[in-house]
Amino acid sequence: FDTACKTYAEVIGNIQRDCNSARKYWHFIKLMGRSASHIALECALQVQPNICIVSEEVEAKKMTLGQIVDDIANAVAARAAEGKNFGVILIPEGLIEFIPEMKVLIAELNDLLAHESDVKAALAKLTPASASVYNSLPEGIAKQLTLDRDPHGNVQVSLIETEKLLIEMVGKKLAEMKAEGKFSGKFSGLGHFFGYEGRCAAPSNYDADYCYALGYTASQLIASGKTGYMASVRNTTAPAAEWTAGGIPITMMMNMERRHGEMKPVIQKALVDLEGAPFKAF
Repeated sequence: FDTACKTYAEVIGNIQRDCNSARKYWHFIKLMGRSASHIALECALQVQPNICIVSEEVEAKKMTLGQIVDDIANAVAARAAEGKNFGVILIPEGLIEFIPEMKVLIAELNDLLAHESDVKAALAKLTPASASVYNSLPEGIAKQLTLDRDPHGNVQVSLIETEKLLIEMVGKKLAEMKAEGKFSGKFSGLGHFFGYEGRCAAPSNYDADYCYALGYTASQLIASGKTGYMASVRNTTAPAAEWTAGGIPITMMMNMERRHGEMKPVIQKALVDLEGAPFKAF
């Protein structure tokens, strides 16, 4: 996580530098983080983009896709009024699943496609509200919602090009605003997706020490007959000699979630805390 964020932040910083130089593109950058926005939030704190969408905030405010598009379009128009037709927007990979109306649609599709191989037949069984949302999406994005499932039988969210969806919808909204005299600038969007390459940078000394400590802790848990535990190393902001090693029972981390149309125990996801210090700082 530490190295991935540093790697992403460096590349985003390079794009921002070019953005300030070229002064003609809005860069929509999608970052890894299907279930939580920790990476997008950490990168936002490091690089200070014009906009960073936090999925957990979108869900808490029950925002629709239309509201997100309106917010971005208004920000683009506000910068255009200052002669700045460029900017950077960070988007967490899993955003689409946190938009309440999209979350319901995806949950319905996951259940229907778990028992129905014919996509057209599954789509015909959507509730009227979800069918309406599905039909409002650009054709390419709608198709991506019915592509191959992941090993858990769920929509492969990383295949949904959320950045392109937003570019297309923001462009359409700005055209409407221009016709109404509310936008006089230019809008040209470029999409990016930074995925596993962020994990593949050379490890820092901290990464190497931390992973060595985790491996050593795991071996000690095994030697002590403590099965079913996850190795844990805490107090990592202190010097390595003061780190605290231990084990966390896997069962204590379990939560019941829907997989392949059935409820199964999986490790509970740790989401961004909207009352936490990182989000408050943001």
